[in-house]
Formats: sequence, structure tokens, C-alpha cells
Amino acid sequence: MGISRTGGILLGAGVLLSMGSAATASMGNAPSTYGILPHDIATAQALSLFNNQASATYYNPAALARDSRSELTGAVFHAEHDLKAHSRGGPFPAQRDGSTINSTPSQQLMLGLKTDLTDLTTFRHPLYLGFMLGSEKYAQEMMAFSAETSDSGQFLEYGRQPLFLSIGFGTQLWRGINFGAALRLTLHSDAKLYVTTDLAGNTESERLNVTAEPVLRPIIGLDMNVGETFCATQTCWMDNLDIALGYRGYSNTQVRVDAEAEIPGTITGPGLELAIKAIDSFQPEITSLGVQYEFNGQTRVGVSGEYQTWQRLSREFQRDTIRDQGNVKFHDIVIPRVGVAHDVTENFTVKAGAAWEESPLGSRRNPGVNYLDNDRVVFGVGLSLTANNLPFMAYPVQMDFGYQTHYLKGRDFDLADEDNTYLETVRAKGNVHVFAGSMTLKF
Repeated sequence: MGISRTGGILLGAGVLLSMGSAATASMGNAPSTYGILPHDIATAQALSLFNNQASATYYNPAALARDSRSELTGAVFHAEHDLKAHSRGGPFPAQRDGSTINSTPSQQLMLGLKTDLTDLTTFRHPLYLGFMLGSEKYAQEMMAFSAETSDSGQFLEYGRQPLFLSIGFGTQLWRGINFGAALRLTLHSDAKLYVTTDLAGNTESERLNVTAEPVLRPIIGLDMNVGETFCATQTCWMDNLDIALGYRGYSNTQVRVDAEAEIPGTITGPGLELAIKAIDSFQPEITSLGVQYEFNGQTRVGVSGEYQTWQRLSREFQRDTIRDQGNVKFHDIVIPRVGVAHDVTENFTVKAGAAWEESPLGSRRNPGVNYLDNDRVVFGVGLSLTANNLPFMAYPVQMDFGYQTHYLKGRDFDLADEDNTYLETVRAKGNVHVFAGSMTLKF
């Protein structure tokens, strides 16, 4: 009993010390689950491939070259979760607090910068730099991480998110064709802990070493105005047609903990050894293709599709010491999105979007881990307002607001413990509400 308790203390301490704070276990990440800026949230990410704000460093860096103005953006969003699992019977039903599995909000602070670097080179060729930073709990929780088993079920794609950072550039290749590339940074952490303890858990002679290695993942984008490319010398219907292609490499946050405990008179060197490796906030490889058409110079309608390769996560879990017994299976999915933006006046725009997101989770029964996930419908609305003559401001200020809701379609799962003993059947469902606002200084 004492040794088991000591091992639990060491393991928990190692994870907390290496990552900073605990969070709701989740494989999702805020940029792909909700969106980054209010524009992305309001259009359900359908028009994100064509958005020239700083968030383009994540969706399509080529879009940075669509507007030569520099800008500085500050944004916040609050995602409210109401995720439930209703028991449908079984021999060992869990003791539930109502039926809510996750009601912990995700609260992000976003900072973005876009600037023109053309004057820094001797080529005088347009070159634009973008930078995007996001932090959980309004910058109070930068290293959110959690990995655990659960007999009562846990949702796969919702929870608090770790630090988000991407930086990239965009430039024009030829008339109407822009190219961009970016890097997304995630952290892989290692913690080594040695301690001498007694059976009561009282420790001495502790040694702790924590390191965090930055891991960079590629993002590539291509953007083309079809009319400018093929009808440069005359006016044609393709002048208002844009096509964009984006690729984002897979990424995750990872922690590895190695611990050794000696108990004088009971366990001597090399001591009780503990080792854990776990991943969090996984993003699959995502390839996106979008088309946007502008009507009458006021209304932009766009459709896009994302191909997400989730099968890799099945292999990742085989090396995850917390989830390796779950036999969790994933399949690749395609997500269709549609969005519209209408300029009511020169300074006021309304936006809306929708998406159908199939669940990548293919297994109904995941012993010990007991992940829950649903097909869902996503709707978004928002608006953008530009103020040209604010007091003390030399440049226009753009204010954006966005709202998004997720409706999770009911889905049944069989819960089982780590020994694959059937516990109960539950129906997972719920709703998510996201509110976002931003202010952008264009200069």
C-alpha cells in the first residue's frame, strides 16, 4: 500500500512539475477545434484560407500577401462546454454527478502581428511576416496538459489547450499567385526525478531535472486569384474567383517522466523505477482546399474541404503508456465547410458559416481510456466594424466579434475498465458555445 502510494505521488508530481498545471484530458487543440480569430470562428473556418490577418500563419501563410498593410491584433475567446454521458444500463454503472462529463471552459488570449519586410531586402520583392501566439486561461495557464484513464468516460476533442505559437511568411510568386510557409511550435518535455522516501511518503534527498524541447512542424499554403493569373489584360468573370490550398503537418504536446525512489530498508538502489510517456493536444496532418467567389464587390461566398489523417494517432497511442491498453482506433475524415461574408457598408461586415465534422474515433469500446467523441454540426455568425477616426489613433481600428456553436449528435459507447471488464453503456452528446472578440490596428 505504501509503495503504491509513493509511486502515485512521484508520478503525479513529475507530471505536474514538468508541465506546470493539470487540465481536462483532450486530443483536440483550439485552432482546429474552434478557430483562432473571430473571423475564423464566425465562418466556421470556411473562409480562413483567404483571411489575410495574422491567423493566416496557421491556415494559409500565402494569404499574408493578399493585403500589404501591417497590423497588430489582440483577441480573446471563451469556449463553454456542456458535454454529457447518459447511462443506458450495465452491470457496474459509474457514480455520476448528474450526467456532465466536461463543463470546464477553454479561455484563450491571442496576439497576432503581421508586417511588411520588403524594405529589409535589396530585392524589393513583396515579403510579409506573420506571427500568432495563443495562451490558455487568458495567459495564466500556458502549459495545460493532462493524460489519464477513466471508468466514467472522457471526451476526445474538447478541453484546455497548451501554448500555441506559429510564425511564417507570404510572398507573391507571379501575377495572382502567392506562396507562404510557416512553422508551428510545440513542446516535448522530459522530467527525471530521484528521491529517498519512507513508506509514509516523507521524502528527502530529492533531485529533479526538467527539460522542454521545442518541436517545429511545417505549414505550407498557396493562393491564386484566377482572373489576375489568366485574364491579366482584360476583365473576365474569373477576376472574383480565388482558390487556396493549405497543408499543416501533424503535431502534439508530449511529456515523458522517469522517476526512481529508494526506501531505506525496503527498496534500495536502483530503487522503484517509474516511467511514463503521454501525448496531448494532437493535431493530424490536414490538407485543405478552398474556393471563394465575390459577388458585386460586396458578398464573398466560400467553400472548403479538409482531409485529416487521424490514423496516425492509433500508432501514437501504442507508445503512450497511459493509453496503450485502450486499443483506440481512428480513421481519416473529410470536413466540408461553407461560409459567407457580406459588406453592409464600407466599414461594416456580417459573416456566417457552417461545417459538418465527422468523428475520427472508430472504436466504440476503449478499455481503461474510454474516449467519447461525436459527429457534430458547427454553426458560426459574426461581424466586423472598422473605425477610421478614433481619438488618439492615427490608423484605422478594426473590431471583430464571433460566435460559434457545436451540436454533438448522440452516440453510444461501451465503457470498460483496464482489464476490459464491461461496466456500462452510455450515450455521449452535448453542446459547445464559443464567444470571441478582437481588436486590430492596421498601419
